[in-house]
Amino acid sequence: MRVTLPHDLTKEEVRARMHKHADEIADFFPPGLARVTTGWPNENRMDITAEVMGMRIPGGVELRDGEVVIEMHLPMLLSVMKGPLEAAVRKEGGRLLAP
Repeated sequence: MRVTLPHDLTKEEVRARMHKHADEIADFFPPGLARVTTGWPNENRMDITAEVMGMRIPGGVELRDGEVVIEMHLPMLLSVMKGPLEAAVRKEGGRLLAP
């Protein structure tokens, strides 16, 4: 799953907002369904790992000029959730970029 969110912020501002709101990423999933961990391997990428129903879903957020690209590698069993997850990522991801 890949979602691109356009923005008109500097990378520094996007990075600051993502750091500030990283703990809210679990809210992309229905309440209590996911445990999410994050890490920053470099200043323009935040790695995300979600554990959902005993399955590990790796992904990340790539910070680019003018856009943020969010990718999650859904296991086959969870691919039926792709549409609702993409909608949630668009909605909540936009909120995470807000001040």
